[in-house]
Amino acid sequence: MNSLKVFGKYLDQPRLVSRFSRAVPPLLSLAASGIVLDSTYRAPEDKRQKVFIRNGLTMFGAVASSLYAPKIISKMFRTAPKLVKSKELREYNTALVDEFVSQNRVSIETNKILQKIKTDVLNMKEIKTLSEELEDKELLNKLIPEPENISSKDIFSEIGRLSVFGLIPVLGGIAGGIAGDRLTCDDYRDKIPNKIKEGAYQYLANIFLCNIGAGAALGILEKMNIKSKSARALGMVTGIILTGVIGGSAIANLIGRKVINRCFKHQNCNEADRKPEPLDICLHSDDIATVAVMSGLKWIEPALPALYSISGYRAGIGYRGK
Repeated sequence: MNSLKVFGKYLDQPRLVSRFSRAVPPLLSLAASGIVLDSTYRAPEDKRQKVFIRNGLTMFGAVASSLYAPKIISKMFRTAPKLVKSKELREYNTALVDEFVSQNRVSIETNKILQKIKTDVLNMKEIKTLSEELEDKELLNKLIPEPENISSKDIFSEIGRLSVFGLIPVLGGIAGGIAGDRLTCDDYRDKIPNKIKEGAYQYLANIFLCNIGAGAALGILEKMNIKSKSARALGMVTGIILTGVIGGSAIANLIGRKVINRCFKHQNCNEADRKPEPLDICLHSDDIATVAVMSGLKWIEPALPALYSISGYRAGIGYRGK
């Protein structure tokens, strides 16, 4: 097993994924609080209270909804992954290891590693040792399951699941932003159109259309019976570039001009097209997460709330490139 596969195996350890999942909410909340406090500190002293309330509620809406999103989609989609509880994982690993050790001779070092995996996370060196000594055995793949390629019948369900996942923080950010404006300014209604336009931009350009592109590419590869993980990943990235990165901005701006501007023509609405910026390109990191999730990599799923909450916050503040 080469170093890249060892690294992938390390990241996909069920216990590590579970720990990462539990760490995301406090870390995301801490980072969000830091951003709000920083924006408050940078504001003029006489406006700090309003900035704190407005940005705080916007961030709360985006982050809270992104953290709650997994519970919503788990009820809506049967494909939503479930994390294994520590007790269940300990019992499962113990049963596997004890049965294997009783039927096979292993070195003292390997036995120590197998005893460790019952209750703890292995490091990369230990995983490599197991992969070398247990090369012809199925034990390692039972302890740390291989990523599963999504079948053609599950593609649309997975696209829908990830798209709803991404939509929830955007709506939460907009709701929080409106609440913040309602408490801090009299013309809060005039700010709503730009929040909706930015929300549409974030969702279409950075989330939905990228999911469509990845899913369409995956569907084509399924039809061609291509099972190579590298080929499937490359195909999905190509689909994302064509539909999201290149076409997403244009489509989002078109909808903004033809639909949203007309709906809010009686209000103060920034009619200018939204121009892609460096942070927008960085936000396409969640598209890499889309590829990873569709490729069956389990460790990336807990990071989705953090990635999608950024789009939710920018929608909530009504960012329009100004």
